[in-house]
Amino acid sequence: MDDRSAVVVLEEVRARLRSVPGFETGHRLPHLAYENGTLTIEGEFDSVGTKKRMLRAAAGVPGVQGVVDRLRVRPAEPMGDREIRDHVAHAFLAEPAFAEFALYERKGEELEPIRASPIDLRGRLEIEVAGGIVTLDGTVPGLDHKRLAGLLAWWVPGVRDVVNGIAVEPPEEDSDGAIADACRIALEKDPFVDASQIRITVRDRRVTLGGVVPSEDQRRMAENDIWALFGVDAVDNEIRVHR
Repeated sequence: MDDRSAVVVLEEVRARLRSVPGFETGHRLPHLAYENGTLTIEGEFDSVGTKKRMLRAAAGVPGVQGVVDRLRVRPAEPMGDREIRDHVAHAFLAEPAFAEFALYERKGEELEPIRASPIDLRGRLEIEVAGGIVTLDGTVPGLDHKRLAGLLAWWVPGVRDVVNGIAVEPPEEDSDGAIADACRIALEKDPFVDASQIRITVRDRRVTLGGVVPSEDQRRMAENDIWALFGVDAVDNEIRVHR
């Protein structure tokens, strides 16, 4: 692709990013680089929803064949990597769904046991934290476990990104029904959201939230919970606030 064509692609990407919900006029656009069909996008935003909308918008531009994701979420509070690791590990240890999982911290090529087992009865989770970015690996028996691990990591307020590389064995085909179930579990686990008043529908990985909550904060937190789930491509937040 010649330089002129690359300029056209980058201009189209910028135009689409400016229209993304969550990107306000006056905010700084992500840094972009484009070469041989691959777009690299780098920046920091306030929510995982804005991050994922940015990636989806950029990937839809003609000429973009692949996207290198270097978008990060601005942490709710500053935390060092060790503190983040401790919070993620504590969340996993306290989660009943992971009670029979072995848990490790990865340091380069080394694995240090947090909760070791002579045999990994149901699965294993590996945590690595660098620069506020949590990388999850290991093996779990279902997509619901993979989604839950990613959600719990995103809930740590110092986290800037979660890379969920957990393998599901045996492989499991995803579905809108499974995503809807995961959305319900996520909202019910969030102590700051009244899940009983929220409706969930899923079609082609697009989640629509409806119902009524008592505050704008709950409305926003419910949406963020859904965006944090692996397999969700889009979220339409139609929740109403009734005080």
